[in-house]
Amino acid sequence: MKLSKKDFVSIRDYSREELDIILSLCKKQKPLARNFTLEHTHPGRVLGCIFHKPSLRTRVSFEIAIRQLGGSSLYLTDRELGIGSREAPKDVGEVLSRYLDAIQIRTFSQQMVDDLAKYASVPVINGLTDLLHPCQILGDIFTINEKLGTIDGKKVVFIGDGNNVSRSWLNAAARFDFKFVLSSPQGFNISPSFIKELNADGDPDFEWIEDPFEAVKDADVVYADVWTSMGQEEEEKIRKEKFQAYQVNDELMGHAKEDALFMHCLPAHRGVEVTDSVIDGKHSVVYDEAENRLHIQRAIIALLIPTESEL
Repeated sequence: MKLSKKDFVSIRDYSREELDIILSLCKKQKPLARNFTLEHTHPGRVLGCIFHKPSLRTRVSFEIAIRQLGGSSLYLTDRELGIGSREAPKDVGEVLSRYLDAIQIRTFSQQMVDDLAKYASVPVINGLTDLLHPCQILGDIFTINEKLGTIDGKKVVFIGDGNNVSRSWLNAAARFDFKFVLSSPQGFNISPSFIKELNADGDPDFEWIEDPFEAVKDADVVYADVWTSMGQEEEEKIRKEKFQAYQVNDELMGHAKEDALFMHCLPAHRGVEVTDSVIDGKHSVVYDEAENRLHIQRAIIALLIPTESEL
């Protein structure tokens, strides 16, 4: 089971069949990892983890994932690397490829990830950019498959900004058979240029609905995220005003299906985009979702980094 691409930069880079390979390996590995019986398929391999943004789940899950495969990790910040300032992306990619077996990067610019993937000879994994968050969404799909049997035929409603998470959900809708609805105020939709480019290589079942109560009708999954992402702090006041009607609370969840899931990629601003009663309530699967980041990323690493027998 190998993937056609060297890197995991965007869900759009892979076919449904290949994404199912990742999900299938994740399903196989998860119980083994929980029981400490997962085979060390990648002994001696080193994953470099580059962070330009602070992280809890991304850092811990990636570092544990490579260790569970028998490898190790190296934590790097921009203080050491200076990509694009002290050193050109080409030089960084070329040099790190001589030291590491794969690179994970969590940063602001999608272009930086694209450049590293272009120049590095080892796999590059997108841990998050301002444009996309692909590992998160593939882990979310795995969670939905666990809870609801399959994501196919389901309705996923994202309440909030047309941000990196919602864009990656839209990318996923071009590969999987589910309906994706974004509910946001006017002016906070996914950009028309992104949608036009996606429509050229996929056919997502997508709808933007301004009214959140209308949007969540018959929803199988209600998804929330922070209204103000890192790098948008100067917009926080105006965003809070614009998104006041978009809080996921018990009243809003009451308009979704009775057994609908509530999901949030975390960190959550409790009492802002979601109430305590929802995130801690019977619909919430946020901690299962967070755990599954580890399992899906481990599967991605295992498929991208060659084992000794494959070299």
